[in-house]
Amino acid sequence: QVQLVESGGGLVQPGGSLRLSCAASGRTFSRYAMGWFRQAPGKEREFVAAISVRGASTSYADSVKGRFTISRDNAKNTVYLQMNSLKPEDTAVYFCAFGQSGIYGSSPRYYDYWGQGTQVTVSS
Repeated sequence: QVQLVESGGGLVQPGGSLRLSCAASGRTFSRYAMGWFRQAPGKEREFVAAISVRGASTSYADSVKGRFTISRDNAKNTVYLQMNSLKPEDTAVYFCAFGQSGIYGSSPRYYDYWGQGTQVTVSS
């Protein structure tokens, strides 16, 4: 019924770039906040970035500020994550998340729907 599908992950060298996409289907998510989280092996899932309902405001983890950019296209029910200057510590499975509350917060509790995840590996 409701499905979020990530794409764009892969293997990239340090300093490289990747663009992740997350397309949703089953309903319209234009009134939902959207975000990205990531989880590395042996670590807890952590917040990466989030964007407000209208796309005018964004929030980023300190570790990715200045390197990552989140954006959304409500007509396409899609959220993007542009990742530049990638570092080995960015290696993780990245998950998109949509939240009905409309609050673009850093806690996973704000989000109701989650993608399956896409692997990003940064290695030389």
